[in-house]
Amino acid sequence: MQDAARPDPRRNRLLAGLDRDEYDHVVGLLEPYDATLRASVYSPGRPIEHVYFPLDCVFSLVAGVGDDNEGMVGLPVFLGAAVSPNSAFCQVPGAALRMPAHALAHFLSTGDGTMHSLLHRYTQATIVQLAQSVACNQLHDARQRTARWLLMTRDRVGADSFPMTQEFLAQMLGVRRATVSGIAAGLQQEGRIAYTRGVLSILDAPALQQITCECYRIVHDEYRQLLDADGETPAP
Repeated sequence: MQDAARPDPRRNRLLAGLDRDEYDHVVGLLEPYDATLRASVYSPGRPIEHVYFPLDCVFSLVAGVGDDNEGMVGLPVFLGAAVSPNSAFCQVPGAALRMPAHALAHFLSTGDGTMHSLLHRYTQATIVQLAQSVACNQLHDARQRTARWLLMTRDRVGADSFPMTQEFLAQMLGVRRATVSGIAAGLQQEGRIAYTRGVLSILDAPALQQITCECYRIVHDEYRQLLDADGETPAP
């Protein structure tokens, strides 16, 4: 039975996909981590000390314009790198689990089980997301990209409401804050979202999907196909 004082690791899609033996082993290596807003988890050129498994928080990987992240933060460790040219920080605060990077590397070196398979598939999904984000930033307008970010954040948090400042969203989208303010005001007037004291609430997700670009659905479906055995809507 899950200890009520500890977060449930199965809220993370990668951990939930492990077979029983691997799950028990990996969970024994994890510790709870309270991800606070904008907390940095690794920096360019510095050793990656931990890998993180988000539960209801969202991390962003930043190289110019950011890309949000689910599943595991610290993918370079799986790929054999000790450092990254990018940075990673918390976009939406919440619960996560983490383990030392060397513990993951050692675990992966001892066998070729479901963790290997899941991380290979997760790498594929991440590559698709990064490529789609580049195309999206070039081809689609700020209103479409704002809707995509909000829907993707909702998927990862697993809730309709989450902390989100307009300044931060502007940074992630690579636009001026005034642009985001105007878009948010329009979405509120249309009844698609509500925004109060730094908390954004999606009131009508289907209506928001009507204005986003196809990039949201492409990335959404890729993660679902690769990581969700039951085919349900992605959880964080």
